[in-house]
Amino acid sequence: MGMFCYQCEQTAGGTGCTKVGVCGKNEDIQSLQDTLMFALKGIGAYAYHARELGARDEQVDAFMHEAMFSTLTNVDFDLNRYIGLCLKAGEMNLRTMEMLNNAHVARFGAPTPADVTVGTKAGPGIVVTGHDLLDLLELLKQTEGKGINVYTHGEMLPAHGYPELRKYKHLVGNYGTAWQNQKKEFEEFGGAILVTTNCVMIPKDSYKHRMFTCGIAGVEGVTHLKNRDFAEVIKKALECGPLKENITAKTSTGFHYSAVLGMADKVIAAVKAGKIKRFVFIGGCDGAKPGRNYYTELAEKMPKDVVILTAACGKYRFNYQDFGTIDGIPRLLDVGQCNDCYGAIQIAIALAGAFNCGVNDLPLSLVVSWYEQKAVAILLTLLHLGIKGIRLGPTLPAFLSPNVTKVLVDAYDIKPISTVEADIAAIMQGK
Repeated sequence: MGMFCYQCEQTAGGTGCTKVGVCGKNEDIQSLQDTLMFALKGIGAYAYHARELGARDEQVDAFMHEAMFSTLTNVDFDLNRYIGLCLKAGEMNLRTMEMLNNAHVARFGAPTPADVTVGTKAGPGIVVTGHDLLDLLELLKQTEGKGINVYTHGEMLPAHGYPELRKYKHLVGNYGTAWQNQKKEFEEFGGAILVTTNCVMIPKDSYKHRMFTCGIAGVEGVTHLKNRDFAEVIKKALECGPLKENITAKTSTGFHYSAVLGMADKVIAAVKAGKIKRFVFIGGCDGAKPGRNYYTELAEKMPKDVVILTAACGKYRFNYQDFGTIDGIPRLLDVGQCNDCYGAIQIAIALAGAFNCGVNDLPLSLVVSWYEQKAVAILLTLLHLGIKGIRLGPTLPAFLSPNVTKVLVDAYDIKPISTVEADIAAIMQGK
């Protein structure tokens, strides 16, 4: 069924449609409205976290109202204006990510590199998934001295880089991988489970009784905790009894842009010496759709003189592997959560300044995996900054109409991922 045309109250392009010109643009307007709505949801998520930490931005709030209003029926059918709104959403998302970064640093300290064990240690345990670091902080305070080990999961892994979180010795490591593997991983965990934000799978009955939600998250049949009172999840962890010692891997995180820029002289020297040939960002939102092993193979097969930056849950496709170092510089730099793509942008801007060139002229390539709304907001931020040549996968977003896709390809050289071998060859040639 075609899209409804509000001008003639018929199906767009149908035989009863009397406004062919308007209907001809409607598919593209609808595409841009969908893109804008997805971006607003992503911006809203970051702004929510920032507000929980006491930060807000009047410009971002005002844009949210303007953009929502612009999606009402018959408000605007100007294609170029809508493209401008989408790019402005990218600008506002940049402001929001900066605001959240500053709020995180103010509350938890600036992240520094941290080695993290993966698996479980002997003793009762709680695994925390989602994105909300303030929830984790309050849980750590309430579990201190109770003999309970706390583990991060999914997008909570970067918590280990923050000094004010890392100082709690019972934050013992990371458990599992990305959100789409929760059903298997949570069933095997055996302890209590706390879900702090979105990216939650509907739980199996086998572990639903030991799962809890808080804040913005909620699942039918799962106990929801209010006011960051975690007494019930603590009680359940103790009732579940001790977990077995089962350390399976190790990883690292905490490469906040301030930490990376702290070793800028070493990085610049390695580039000038030809020891680092290229920087490649491989990350974004993960999912269960077949074809995402592409990102694993891409990281594994990347030449040894390439430094890989990553962020968000897409990192779990390869971050438990040891990629070694180049002159003491880790080849894999995890800058944090999806919102910490702000840090990757700051690293790129600083490198461009050091080499006296534009970001698009750097030996830098971006291979972005997308799944949900925050990834759309981040993509629009990159386009707002004029960054070109982004590889996007596993497929281009289905909500982009052919005309809108053509605009993005022509203006920004966005391209779908190809084969690992072909993409690596092109990346190393700067294409």
